[in-house]
Amino acid sequence: MIGDNLMMAPTNIPRRQAIPVLYTRGSHYDVGFDMGRTFASIIKSFLQLCNPLNESYLPLYNKDEGRKVYNETLESVKKSFPQYIRELEGIADGAQVEFHKLFLLHMDEITAICANGTQAVAPVGCSSIIVNNEKSRVLAHTEDALAATLNHFYFVVAHIINDTPQGKHKVKEEHFMSLCYAGHLPGYTMSYNHHGLVFTINTLSALHLRSGKTPRHFITRSLLSAENFDQALTILKDEGVGAADGCSFNMTFINDESRKFYNIEMAPVLEDGTASRLDIKEVCCGSHNCHANRYERLCIKEANQRQLDSSKSRMNTFADYPTPHCKADAIKMLSDCSGCEYCVFIENNSPDEVVKTIAVGVFDINEKTIALYSDNPCTTKPQCVLPLILKDYI
Repeated sequence: MIGDNLMMAPTNIPRRQAIPVLYTRGSHYDVGFDMGRTFASIIKSFLQLCNPLNESYLPLYNKDEGRKVYNETLESVKKSFPQYIRELEGIADGAQVEFHKLFLLHMDEITAICANGTQAVAPVGCSSIIVNNEKSRVLAHTEDALAATLNHFYFVVAHIINDTPQGKHKVKEEHFMSLCYAGHLPGYTMSYNHHGLVFTINTLSALHLRSGKTPRHFITRSLLSAENFDQALTILKDEGVGAADGCSFNMTFINDESRKFYNIEMAPVLEDGTASRLDIKEVCCGSHNCHANRYERLCIKEANQRQLDSSKSRMNTFADYPTPHCKADAIKMLSDCSGCEYCVFIENNSPDEVVKTIAVGVFDINEKTIALYSDNPCTTKPQCVLPLILKDYI
């Protein structure tokens, strides 16, 4: 039996009831190195299994057109966020993997679309529900990703202190917690920081992406440093460069007296523009909001028809429910498996399944906690419930 387990291929490993958590402190490089060293085996396994990387991004990287897009984007990020490049170099060194493979993951479809105009296989998931009323302030989220990402993620709690201000936003200190896909920087998932910013991300697929601009993964990584809403908007606008691709942000600040949540859609910078395009929706006390993986308000030409079909199906599922009033209501909605091909909670054990729900997170803003599930939250208890600790208490 032991021999059989040792011979089991990574793709055959069933859903694990485990969410590793790393606590780390140091420079950007130190924190990256600790992530890489601690999760080296998970990172190496993911790099082997990641079809978009191996079948699209790497072959393009080895061609002139792909290398040009890669170099333009890398140089742009180095100018704006050199500290996050050092962090990614730390991950590569700690895991003993090639840096360019990790950076290509952070460029996502930018390489494929800008180099040859075609799409690679992309995730179609992530659903977020905001519940905001007098009794409940909740942000609940399914983390949906390529099936290869199942069992290839971890939580990182990091404290970074610099002697001098870093990057275009002049940041000296960061203290945050974030779910990380293997080999990725923190920030492009469910996260919070010690200033009380809580956010989740929904991937959006604009048709026209921009080489030499800031990939969304680096904008969301920078968002982990935001001290207030105005700073968060400054980071998302990315004046002087602008976003290369798009996503949606669901966010609030824990101690915000206005009790507002926000859903912000971000689209790539226009061809002759120098800032991301944003649409900001306020979710005030007494209301709720659901968001999936399509632009609801910005008028943007979109790609990835499977993602659009899935989003429409999930939003229709949510519309069939009564208005959510509490945490239990949001959990029930995110656990729904009734959507046939496009469920809210995706658990299809077919070897051909492209996307799975790898985790669910439920931020309770009033209780200052996040409950983490590695399986369907209607049938399992949370793997852990972690406190959201603010700066005044650290």
